[in-house]
Amino acid sequence: MDILVMGGTRFIGPPLVARLLAQGHALTLLTRGRQPLPAGVEHLAGDRSTAEGLAALQGRRFDVIIDSSGRTLADSQAVVERTGAPSHRFVYVSSAGVYADSPLLPLGEDAPTDPASRHAGKAETEAWLVREGIPFTSFRPTYIIGPGNYNPIEAWFFDRLVHQLPVPIPGDGTTITQLGHVDDLAMAMARCLEVEAATNRIYNCSGRQGVTLLGLVDAAARACGIDPATVDRRFFDASRLDPKARKAFPLRLSHFLTSVERLERELAWSPRYDLAAALSDSHQRDHALRPASPADVSGDAALLAG
Repeated sequence: MDILVMGGTRFIGPPLVARLLAQGHALTLLTRGRQPLPAGVEHLAGDRSTAEGLAALQGRRFDVIIDSSGRTLADSQAVVERTGAPSHRFVYVSSAGVYADSPLLPLGEDAPTDPASRHAGKAETEAWLVREGIPFTSFRPTYIIGPGNYNPIEAWFFDRLVHQLPVPIPGDGTTITQLGHVDDLAMAMARCLEVEAATNRIYNCSGRQGVTLLGLVDAAARACGIDPATVDRRFFDASRLDPKARKAFPLRLSHFLTSVERLERELAWSPRYDLAAALSDSHQRDHALRPASPADVSGDAALLAG
């Protein structure tokens, strides 16, 4: 199939593009040209944030459009306005952040969404695809980690651990979160193109299990080759912070757990990475290869104050 990938050179892009090429698809990548491009793809230079940057798409037609970087409804609409709807599938990377708070966990794909969420634009895009009758598959990951991650998730913990710095932990550390590996998300996205039942479906995508924040610190320490018993844990009062904020601390301060049962059942998908393997892979293939430099822990003092 002829596939347009919006981006394709950062984080989710490389493992996804590699899978799609291996499956024999013809790929066109729209990028700003700042990152190296894989062999075997057509490159369209452009910046999706401007009308001029999307000019190269005008009149092009594709079987599949993969949009992993759109954050708002307008982002995805602007692409389809130039290419027309894909004939086979619009594959979208949404977020589990669209869900409203709920006392019932894990969250399934039919759980209520939060119109005030900072990810509301992604839920609006899903609703638009339904209204327009554009065949789509949408993925709602929780926290995705792995080599190339430009979001400060696992690296936030690694930086403190390898430099033997205190690790701030909200509350008593029993808040449950959920992480998945980028290769497992790429596998699910490539797989959905081959499964007709995935048309017009939304899937959570993450690791199978949740983990407490204390358990996450221990697992991250082991991934760095550090004895968890030696880690300096510093607990702080999280009640004064927005529970969904991720500025001073990289994860939600409230429970965040989704079910991936639909994805496993309908796409015959199973994650290759558990938490320990995902953290170890990210450290070995990315964080451990970075130049050694002091970690930026400038926000930690404010977290731990009082």
